[in-house]
Amino acid sequence: MNKIIAPSMLAADFANLQRDIEMVNASDADWFHIDVMDGMFVPNISFGMPVIKAIKKHAKKTMDVHLMIVDPDRYISDFKNVGADILTVHYEACTHLHRTIQAIKAEGMLAGVSLNPHTPIAVLEDIIVDLDLVLIMSVNPGFGGQSFIENTFKKVEQLKHLIEYAGSKALIEVDGGVTIENIEKLSEAGVDAFVAGSFVFKSENPIQTITDLKRLVSSK
Repeated sequence: MNKIIAPSMLAADFANLQRDIEMVNASDADWFHIDVMDGMFVPNISFGMPVIKAIKKHAKKTMDVHLMIVDPDRYISDFKNVGADILTVHYEACTHLHRTIQAIKAEGMLAGVSLNPHTPIAVLEDIIVDLDLVLIMSVNPGFGGQSFIENTFKKVEQLKHLIEYAGSKALIEVDGGVTIENIEKLSEAGVDAFVAGSFVFKSENPIQTITDLKRLVSSK
């Protein structure tokens, strides 16, 4: 399959959000990655429903929404209503993960599960066949611009093995510290979708940066 580049809107210029949305629309990017933080599950607060709805109004690509919140079940239908195409919840935030995944699918969205850096891949053994996506955090969640955690490569390889062993169709996504320097190695390890925030939006030419990232993995 074609590899997916998903710029993280957390790193966009919030004072010029429509401009940055149009930039992603015009680029080789495939998805909009939108991080939702509640100040409880992670020590930061980000987008709420009105902002996501506003992004959806202008976005012409898949809305990949990543919930870093406690008790995500309360808001599943709300995120569908504001435009999420993919909804990813954290394993660490869900008491009844299978029920949460089924609720996401019942709303017509693709369902993903994210793992924090300290959470082992093995916790997904009993649910991997039900997932459309697994998001591996390659930094500790909560803030953009952090350094990439090298153990991510091993976790990706373990996850790829689990997906193949179980016959799952889940995509592997990585979020945090993705750059020109590590994207090829991540792709070779088995990553399908790459979230890039600061590396894209803080570059001198974000459209060219996205093109460069895409080119490095397009033949992998």
